[in-house]
Amino acid sequence: MIDFQPTEEQEHLRRLAHRFAEQEIRPVAAEYDEREETPWPALEKAAQVGLLSYPYPEEFGGGGIESVLTACLVAEELAWGCLGIATAIIGAGLAAVPILLAGNKNQKARYIPHFCDPERVYLGAFALTEPEAGSDAASIRTSAVRKGDRYILNGQKRFITHGGIADLYVVFATVDRSLGHRGITAFIVEGDAPGLSAGKTEKKMGMRASHTGDVILEDVEVPLENRLGEEGEGFYIAMKAFEHTRPIVAACAVGVARAAYEYALQYAQERVQFGKPIIAKQAVRFMLADMAMEIEAARLLTWQAAWRVDRRLPANLQASMAKAYAADMAMRVTTDAVQILGGYGYMREYPVEKWMRDAKILQIVEGTSQIQRVIVSQMLAMGME
Repeated sequence: MIDFQPTEEQEHLRRLAHRFAEQEIRPVAAEYDEREETPWPALEKAAQVGLLSYPYPEEFGGGGIESVLTACLVAEELAWGCLGIATAIIGAGLAAVPILLAGNKNQKARYIPHFCDPERVYLGAFALTEPEAGSDAASIRTSAVRKGDRYILNGQKRFITHGGIADLYVVFATVDRSLGHRGITAFIVEGDAPGLSAGKTEKKMGMRASHTGDVILEDVEVPLENRLGEEGEGFYIAMKAFEHTRPIVAACAVGVARAAYEYALQYAQERVQFGKPIIAKQAVRFMLADMAMEIEAARLLTWQAAWRVDRRLPANLQASMAKAYAADMAMRVTTDAVQILGGYGYMREYPVEKWMRDAKILQIVEGTSQIQRVIVSQMLAMGME
């Protein structure tokens, strides 16, 4: 039986996230976009109301709502407020995802409680991408050399959310480049580890309230107990993490598109040209109809992928489909929103140009739309679900 009725718990969280986006995010979204600063006050308030801790197990101090579908409901609302601030909030747990998926009991007990502290914002980072390894994640060059009971890490990570300001990193490095993806290994690295430093902070087109920067690793010593999984399991861990996070990125795309659509619809109802509101024109009405249909379609793809993850069913195919479709949809919808507003849409006085700038990153982050199509086509060719 298929049921589209959210549970009482899910609806409570969705409403909480919407109120938070409406009251705490939207009023400051333009300011943080302009200043390109981490929205610490919003992060602190999110921690206090439980929007940072709800997805973690109760035994570690979390809300015990370990559901990707629920996370998608929350993400859509936060991104409706502002993608940059939403990414700062959601991205706080990027290091926690692989630890929960592949960490041992001691690793979880040591690090996950930090992400559940309502009094302190604890930022995590997922350090995979490098200057020469973007879509081709298997070609990373950051090295991990074992010396006794520890590893020595050297390399550079690029385009890392919270890179350089995070409290905790999951760093992907190779123990042997000749092994390709089979040499990649994951490590838990604390933000104050000697030899770990911040590189340049990126100046971005959109999503500007989320900090993105380089991470430099120079002879960083990582104890054996901080290796995540076994040697050579890092690539699998990263891909498994993406299976959980790509539906959430897709939900963010739905939120951004919904914000732009709602604004364009209201504008079309109020803007009078040639003696009538422009929504009376078929050209505008059909644009709005297409926007509404595509948002609904993307949301359903997203929910399907998240539903499969929650039931521990294979979801790589569906996660890639949802992420690619939703990201491309958000770019189309926000572009059309700018078009409906005409000259006003191009001006920074109106929010649609920001939503258009924000939407573009969704076609790139966590695997480009083209890479998602590679994954989908490969899985289809192999007859995989």
